[in-house]
Parts: sequence; structure tokens; C-alpha cells
Amino acid sequence: MSSTEMRIRPYTANPFYWQYRGQPALLLGGSIEDNLFQIPYLEEHLDQIKAAGGDYVRCTMSSRDEGNVWPFAQDARTGRYDLTLPGDAYWRRFEHFLDLTEQRDIIAQIELWDRFDFARAPWQDNPFNPRNNVNYNAAATGLAEAIDTHPGQRESAFFRSVPALENNEQLLTFQNSQVDQMVSIALPHGNVLYCMDNETNESPEWGGYWARYIQKQADQAGVDVYLTEMWDAWDLADPQHNATFDYPDLYAFVDISQNNHQPAHEHWQRIESIRQRLIASGRPRPINSVKIYGANSGRYGSTRDAQERFWRNIFGGLAASRFHRPPSGLGLSQIAQAHLRSMRMLTGDMTIFNCAPHNDLLEQRSYNEAYCIANPGVEYAVFFPDGGSILLDISAAQKEPSIRWLDIRANRWLSAQSAPPLHEERYLPLLTPTEEGYWAVLVQV
Repeated sequence: MSSTEMRIRPYTANPFYWQYRGQPALLLGGSIEDNLFQIPYLEEHLDQIKAAGGDYVRCTMSSRDEGNVWPFAQDARTGRYDLTLPGDAYWRRFEHFLDLTEQRDIIAQIELWDRFDFARAPWQDNPFNPRNNVNYNAAATGLAEAIDTHPGQRESAFFRSVPALENNEQLLTFQNSQVDQMVSIALPHGNVLYCMDNETNESPEWGGYWARYIQKQADQAGVDVYLTEMWDAWDLADPQHNATFDYPDLYAFVDISQNNHQPAHEHWQRIESIRQRLIASGRPRPINSVKIYGANSGRYGSTRDAQERFWRNIFGGLAASRFHRPPSGLGLSQIAQAHLRSMRMLTGDMTIFNCAPHNDLLEQRSYNEAYCIANPGVEYAVFFPDGGSILLDISAAQKEPSIRWLDIRANRWLSAQSAPPLHEERYLPLLTPTEEGYWAVLVQV
């Protein structure tokens, strides 16, 4: 097998999924932080992720948290940065992170630019701020020294430097240098996916420039890379997302993390609309969700929302799904770990890569009651967010199926059951073992 085939890439037999080291891979994760390369206990945390069944982490190239370092060299006396010199500590941490993740077969999804580093308080410390470096001033670059608005207000000229926008060559030179350094370290690692931004609402020309910039370097190095953009709009039907969905030659996978602001059945419906859109385009691609919102401590849904979203993502056919860091997500909490383990238990006993979402096989289903992924006639899995009773169409089956219930929060399979009598000779009645709780059932023929 060639070294190219050992790298992360879309699964040859089903391009809605990934393959890694030549084998299909369902990517699952949760972590305490987004810029993991900056945390002091990295190796222990990666081991904890792996032990819970995780193999997917987010890596924002961000420096705004306490104890973080920035990507450029800083003069200890003046505190100012030289943008022509890389920050050794930053890049050592990054390379160490990629080494450790690759050793553990963990896929890292990098985000080049996190807009929250470039506004409000973090901008006051950012080396690109004209008052913090020795390379330019505000007048030369058009960069304001203070930006007090939310980055979604698009006040910063930082994100308009590319030739198709303001063609700010002086600023772009240093931006290119930072990305050059990142790419030189990342390209040799086969466990890396690339996202241009964190929930941007900037012009598509901005992200498109960086995608082509990285792709060119990968082509010169003779390696394949897979790129995406993450848009800000919560509604996947918003035209912002067209710049990713409609350009598969540039963006070889899509990230729909912002869909995790949606509740219940609406969350599922929007996933399915994108799957159908990619199928209709003739270019199906992996769909990732690198951050699942939801935690009682946060603002973007409850702890229950996060747990449901995780299962709906996978049963909706996503290739990768990860719990967002606290306080906006469950991170790698005990609750998150329980769901990771149970998802591995379920998918380890079925061939999910041959399956597709099939809520059309469910009858007598109420709103948000159950979700199905199946290879009809072979195997079916159904997720119940809070108990329930439905009918499953198994008319494609040629013999009596086996049935096993998974108690998700307890990470426990119940004893296998024989199939109850069919309803109208085609529907299998499924009633969760308890009236409440997170349940999954695996029906195999």
C-alpha cells in the first residue's frame, strides 16, 4: 500500500466516510480545549481521548488563552514581536502535538484562522496588531489597533488582505509566512485535515485564497490534502454555505458544525438536506462536525441537546463528530466519554460504512422519537433519545433478525432477543427496555 493511501482520505468504497491507513474510519471525539497543542498535559489528555474511543480532535491555531504562546518571536525586553521570525515555543508545541496524535491514530482537524483572536481583548495581545510588532504600523496596513466589536461585524482588515479583496501585500507577506511554517510542519503528517477558518462570515475569496495556497504546496510536495471552510450561518440553507457545498474541487469535505445550534428533528432534517444535495451533485464527500454545542453551563443548548446531536450526527451519516470544549460543549466529560464508548460498541458490531440514514423505514414515530441508519435487508440501527416505541420496516430481510439493545449511558449490551411477531408481515415492533433514557437497538439479519 502506498504512503498516499495510508494518509487520511475519503473512503474509496463510500466517499461519505473517511479512510485512514487503508481502512474505513468513523471519526469520534471530544476534548477539553480546541487548541490542544497549547495545553500543558497534552499527552495524558490524548491518552484519555483514545481510551474513551476517540480518534478526532480539533486544532485551532489559536493563542488567546492564558499560558498560550504566539507564532512569532517576541523581544523579552520590549515585548514586541518580529513577524519575520517564527516563535520557537509555538511551533515546537504544534509539531509535538502532530507527532503525538499520529502515534495514536488520532485525526487532527486544523483551523488556520480563528477570528476571535483578531478582535476585542485577544487583539490587544496579538502580534499582528500594529502596536505589538516591529514590522509595520497601522497606517501602512490599515489594521486598527483596537477592535471592540464582535468579529462577526467584519471590522478587521486582517481578513481582506488577499489579492481578490484589498491586496494588502505588506500584511499578506507575514500571513503567508505563518501558513508556510504551519504547512511545512503539517504536510509530512498523514493524520491532518485542514479547515480555513472558525465560523467565518468573511468573503469566500479569503478562505479560497488559503485553500489554494495550501493545495499548491501539497501538490509540490506530492501529497494529498483535504480542505474545507466553516461558515458562521446556523442555517445550512444560508447562501454562505454554497461556497463550500458547490466547490468540491477546492473543498473536498464539508464541516457543518454550526448545524449543531439546531434542535431535535430540525437538526436531523438539515443534515439530510445536505446529504441529498451532495448526492445530487454527483460528488458525495465526507461531512464533518468538529464541534457539537450543548451543555447546561453554556448558551447553545443543553447537555441533553449535545448528547442527542452526537447520535443524530452519526445516524445522519456524518463521517466525523466531536463534542465541543466546555463551557459551550461537553468536552471529554464523563457524559461525553460514555457516549463515545457506546457509539464504538454499536458501530464496532455493524458495518456502518455500508449504511445510510433511513428514517423512511420507521412507522408510528413521533417528533424526535427515533432515528435509523441501515443497510436494508442486512442490518438496521435505531437510536432513541428518550425511550419510545416504533415499527421498523424490515421487509427487505430474507430471514428472522437478531435484536440487541444498547444501554448507552451505561455502556452495556442487554442479552440478545428473538424477534417479536411482525406487524402486518413487514414491520418489526421495537419498544425500548425502559420508558426513558438513551437507547440504541441493533437489528441484524
